[in-house]
Amino acid sequence: MTILYAILLGLIQGIAEFLPISSSGHLSILNNLFGLSTAEEGHVFFDVLLHLGTLVSIFVVYWKDIAAMINEVLGFVRIGPAAGERKRRYPAARLFLMIVLATLPLVLVLPMKDELESLYYNSIFIGVALILTGCMLYVSDRMVPGKKTETNMTVLDALIIGLCQCAAVIPGLSRSGTTITAGISTGLNRDFAVKFAFLMSIPAVLGANLLSLIDALQEGINWSLMPAYLIGTAVAALSGIASIRLLHAIAKKGRFGGFAYYCWVMGVLAIILTLIF
Repeated sequence: MTILYAILLGLIQGIAEFLPISSSGHLSILNNLFGLSTAEEGHVFFDVLLHLGTLVSIFVVYWKDIAAMINEVLGFVRIGPAAGERKRRYPAARLFLMIVLATLPLVLVLPMKDELESLYYNSIFIGVALILTGCMLYVSDRMVPGKKTETNMTVLDALIIGLCQCAAVIPGLSRSGTTITAGISTGLNRDFAVKFAFLMSIPAVLGANLLSLIDALQEGINWSLMPAYLIGTAVAALSGIASIRLLHAIAKKGRFGGFAYYCWVMGVLAIILTLIF
């Protein structure tokens, strides 16, 4: 693996992980049609690092929210004078609870892990899924803007978004696009829907990375490639930060249509190229 190759994969991961265009779908298509993948021998560890890089992006952009959740959760459970303030509102602690509730449905996916992984090698299926992602984004643009945030979203809202995150493990269905659309459909404020979608990805990505790390350690790590790995990871983190901020700016204007058209074009191209080659 060259440094240029690592940078390219880092850019793809950082951009496609957060923009609603499906990082798994893009990487699968590139692998299936052009042999561009981190799944080569010795590179599973690099795949883990790329996902850790995008996690760093979330922590950098939302560090105030994450710090507030930690402080309020500790304050809520702490024994002492604060425990008697039963009428006090804990919006960040409530946000933490909603993230936990939205993560629980992922347990339903575990029994289907092998079946889902087999879909990564079916570019026609991924193309169809990308087209569906485009349809979701197109519809989300036309939804009436909501006003819910962490202070008034409900348990049902969190579970609905969590179930949609389960569906988004299918390659080609954008996780961010699916969960943001689900959030908007439940009445969340557009900007908050984006923030909630990314914050709720933290436990999901951490859990998936732990499983992948076990595979990487069993496969073995090529330490001579570590400089390229680290550069690619840094690129994933930096491009991820830019992507998150871009999506927030777009969400405030309520215009995901451009991503919808992109997903439609990519989906059709994936199907056509697969049938030709």
